[in-house]
Amino acid sequence: MTDTPPLGRLTGVSLGPGDPGLITRAAWGLLTRRDTVWVYPTRSTRTASYALAIVTRAGLPPPPHHQPLLFPMTHDADKLQRSWLRAADTVLQLLQDGRDVLFLVEGDASTYATFGHLARTVRALDARIAVEVVAGVNAFAAASATVRQPLAEQDDTVAIVPAAYGVAALDRLLADFDTLVLLKVKPLIDEVLDWLQARGLLGGASFIERCGAPDERVFRGDQMLALRGSKVSYLSLMLVRSPHRVRGERIRGCLKKPSPTAGMESPP
Repeated sequence: MTDTPPLGRLTGVSLGPGDPGLITRAAWGLLTRRDTVWVYPTRSTRTASYALAIVTRAGLPPPPHHQPLLFPMTHDADKLQRSWLRAADTVLQLLQDGRDVLFLVEGDASTYATFGHLARTVRALDARIAVEVVAGVNAFAAASATVRQPLAEQDDTVAIVPAAYGVAALDRLLADFDTLVLLKVKPLIDEVLDWLQARGLLGGASFIERCGAPDERVFRGDQMLALRGSKVSYLSLMLVRSPHRVRGERIRGCLKKPSPTAGMESPP
């Protein structure tokens, strides 16, 4: 009778958006193990993995076994499905062989990341697989620190929106949110710039590309108009402060109103 090896564990390892200094201690500890397998996303066979580059800049050598997984940038549903299944089959074979697999994720593995879909697909193929996530610094938190602009203070509200929904969707958010985080702005850069200018929002807006990487670019306010007609990285976002939020009555929760007798001495 042949003993079957115990199943490996699949872990999404968040690396932060680009600066190796933002790799957490938890992620660092896993990345220094030599008995794991690293897998990491690439957009094509000719494109280097951005996630792997973060770890390389940190000076962490890959383990003996590491390999890219192809996740093409396409809207072709059939092509995407085939790619997901190939990636899941590759990872599942490693896990069923008893290997712990670390999926390297730029930013945070729970925020607009490929890891969630991969983990669901693997679990659909074999429900015995254990999945863990190591949380990390997401791009918009790092971008906020870069431009020294708080995302939110006190009772401020924040909307995190893929810009692909279009500028019409953004108009509906202005009355309800103090800060708009616009992700994936690359395809609509000119339209978003026109919208910001028309709404008088350029002064409170910033554009951050490849945050924390050596080729990071930051444009603020009117500087952003120089981006019109130019190509920007897929790893770009905008932070927009809106003066148009309509504030309703706040529910104070556990904050108690002062008692009329507060500060008065008790009678003897």
